[in-house]
Amino acid sequence: MSTFGKEYRVTTYGESHCKSVGCIIDGVPPGLALTEDDIQVQLTRRRPGQSALTTPRNEKDRVTIHSGCEFGYTLGTPICLTVANQDQRPRDYTETDFYPRPSHADYTYLQKYGVKASSGGGRSSARETVGRVAAGAVAEKYLSEAYGVEIVAFVSSVGSIEMDAVSKGMGSETFQRLLGSITREQVDANAVRCPDEAAATQMQEEILECSRDKNSTGGTVTCVIRNAPAGLGEPCFDKLEAMLAHAMMSIPATKGFEVGSGFAGTRMLGNEHNDAFEADGNGSLRTRTNHSGGIQGGISNGQNIYFRVAFKPPATISQDQQTATYDGADGVLAARGRHDPCVVPRAVPIVETMAAIVVMDAVLQQNARSATRSLLAP
Repeated sequence: MSTFGKEYRVTTYGESHCKSVGCIIDGVPPGLALTEDDIQVQLTRRRPGQSALTTPRNEKDRVTIHSGCEFGYTLGTPICLTVANQDQRPRDYTETDFYPRPSHADYTYLQKYGVKASSGGGRSSARETVGRVAAGAVAEKYLSEAYGVEIVAFVSSVGSIEMDAVSKGMGSETFQRLLGSITREQVDANAVRCPDEAAATQMQEEILECSRDKNSTGGTVTCVIRNAPAGLGEPCFDKLEAMLAHAMMSIPATKGFEVGSGFAGTRMLGNEHNDAFEADGNGSLRTRTNHSGGIQGGISNGQNIYFRVAFKPPATISQDQQTATYDGADGVLAARGRHDPCVVPRAVPIVETMAAIVVMDAVLQQNARSATRSLLAP
């Protein structure tokens, strides 16, 4: 399906080489100051052609608000956002009429629908994420103004190169300090979007080497959500971490998700992993450690929410690949087209905005519950 969320509902549309891509958002509260410029920031961070590390496809990705706003404020009605596709080259993909590209969605889309987009990846292309980013940028603005929520993602590894704070362990004091202070300005200080300067230099060379070899590499993106209110998440099936995992694993090229201590937590003992409570000085509680990643029992506890997403090497590479035609004959696919040698630098704003959509949806659900409860006698 192309719709995500219950109270904050986002429906995206468009293929890689059609006339436009975009989304319709239902559930935006009325009275939010909103212009195209508010949305454009994240779309610009996501757009192709940013550096030698990304695809050379030249899309400006200028967003247009078609509905749901008047005089710079939201009306509470559905918001339609569109972005034109300008640098289309469907002729770059004529080989896919004969060959399903290795590890691409050509074959599976054909099996599911009986037809596939004739150029690019269609709906499986990362071009589809334009609508998600636009919708998430709107959610980010509301969450920031209403709750002071801050969402920052960064590249934590490329191939076998990992930033130092992550290698020390996600539960380490070094890593937790990073989560508490990292800013988007620090993340965007280099083209890789890794806040560790030494690691970023190595990552950049790794990506450029893959590009020179007409190959690709994978990596991970780590994300922190600060100041999210406690009480978010809908057990049992819509736990907050489950919805975050759903959102992240729906992003193209994702292959793994872990929250809090993640898989490393399986190597710890219970007395090491448990997050003990203490007074926070404001009449409430906080945890001394945060192996839980800010979520316990599927519900946010008010601490930093953090998680990591794994991205595989992009499937489109410019090397000749031995494969088979749709009718089963052996052959060689000489791929053309334009592609990212590594998707993680451009995935950063996608991860941030999908996280914002999840938190926004959870906030609206929790607010509805709190409002109805407040009407009952104590």
